[in-house]
Amino acid sequence: MENDKAENSRGYEELLAENRELRLQLQQALEASAAKETFLSNMSHDIRTPMNAIVGMTALAKRYIDEKSRVMDALDKIETASGHLLNLINDMLDMSRINSGRLKLTSEPFSLSDLIHDILIIIRPQMESRKHVFRLHLGHIEAESFLGDPLRIRQILVNILSNAAKYTEDGGRVEFTVSEEAGPERYLLDFTCRDNGIGMSKEFLERIFEPFERVNSSTISRIEGTGLGMSIVRRLVDAMEGEIRIDSTPGEGTEVRIRLPLKVEKIHAETGALRGKRLLVVEQDEKRREIYAKYLGEFNLEHTVVAEMPEALSALTEADFRQQPYHLVLIGGMKEGSARMLDLAAYLHESWPGVTLVLISEDDWPRIEYRANRAGVRHFIPVPVFRKTLVNGLNAALEGEADESSSAGSPNLEGKRILLVEDNAINREIAVEVLKMTNAAVDTAENGREGAEKFLSSPEGTYDLILMDIQMPVLDGYGAVRMIRSSARADAAGVPIYAMTANTFAEDVAKAREAGMNGHIAKPLDIGTLMHVLRKELN
Repeated sequence: MENDKAENSRGYEELLAENRELRLQLQQALEASAAKETFLSNMSHDIRTPMNAIVGMTALAKRYIDEKSRVMDALDKIETASGHLLNLINDMLDMSRINSGRLKLTSEPFSLSDLIHDILIIIRPQMESRKHVFRLHLGHIEAESFLGDPLRIRQILVNILSNAAKYTEDGGRVEFTVSEEAGPERYLLDFTCRDNGIGMSKEFLERIFEPFERVNSSTISRIEGTGLGMSIVRRLVDAMEGEIRIDSTPGEGTEVRIRLPLKVEKIHAETGALRGKRLLVVEQDEKRREIYAKYLGEFNLEHTVVAEMPEALSALTEADFRQQPYHLVLIGGMKEGSARMLDLAAYLHESWPGVTLVLISEDDWPRIEYRANRAGVRHFIPVPVFRKTLVNGLNAALEGEADESSSAGSPNLEGKRILLVEDNAINREIAVEVLKMTNAAVDTAENGREGAEKFLSSPEGTYDLILMDIQMPVLDGYGAVRMIRSSARADAAGVPIYAMTANTFAEDVAKAREAGMNGHIAKPLDIGTLMHVLRKELN
């Protein structure tokens, strides 16, 4: 009898436990369903918002086609809306691949200076539009080049800084600090973002990394986005074996700290062309003057550092009088901005035409490249500047060889011939028009088989480079490349072939290389990236 009671008691407890488990599963399913409904509602709004801008501004541009200023304004807004829409799509695709376990990280060399410069170029317009005071602080920096996935690291940091801009009221303050810590096998890259924005409650912080979560605030206008950003950031940081910590107080602000362990890629400073040369540095910022003097002094390079244009002109004039001329002038930041820097460059180029001019700037080089070239600027070094970045850039300027970080935007490829294989008529038209900017001759093909046959039937050496779409009828890009590479022609193995495709994930890049391609250019087409490839392969 007692055994029966005990058995019944155990059965009752098991039923209660099973019931609790079922209730928990039901609750989780309801919460997941509610989250997805919220997500779909947000996405419906957030996708339609930029689409409305694109459709509406396109209609206005057509209506006022003869009014250049109105057309340019419409095109600027279409560009902004398109970029926002692309970010939304990328977030959804990233989350899908992460959840399915298909996200792969690359391991390639990258420059810390270039990474930070790219991030600043992306984030500054957002900060300026909100009238934020934005400051970059560099801590201890020893290693300058690393092995990792720069695209994903940039994605992490742009997301964090973008959130800081978004959730900080107009006129607020955002600070971005970068430092390193040497470890036994890997360095720890330390990125910290601090703002004095609206902050977050303790309750929200506990679920900030959950998908579809977004802060709601009465003090900030409606925040657009998928609510996937921080979830993606967390998973990317975890995939890199890093750490992320967030401290926040409502009404006071937020601090986000990310630490990523990365292997160092050793780079060497080249000073051969600088030996025996005299360098003049013009820089208004006192701290940067000290940094440049320190770096140049460490390599025992003869240099003079001045703060203002009159001092620079006096130094150049006196050097000529003493018959000890300067060979290179480094033009750094000025309070008046890049326009004033280029005015100085133009004057120096006219008055001292034998002097090599180098520009150090926070500006996006392609935006100022044309004016800089006309002003006589020979070389560009992006901010922030580290010791080897600085020395290698100056050395390359005197050698007349631009490295990857300083290359100009549109090379002159007159006499070169490019084969473009692309099945989409609009994409083909866009690519052809962009390539015409380089003065290269362009032939086209509409599918992989036609492209491969056009190459194989042409005289050897006809084509200097092939741009290959991947998803095409008749024969895809991979098959076309294999046809070309397997040919016995003398130029089949060496002609540069680049995938130019919307297949943009890490495994797509790897698959392109396995098929015999030299590299990968993602769609939507970034003109700067394309020009960099053309410059590297053909110029």
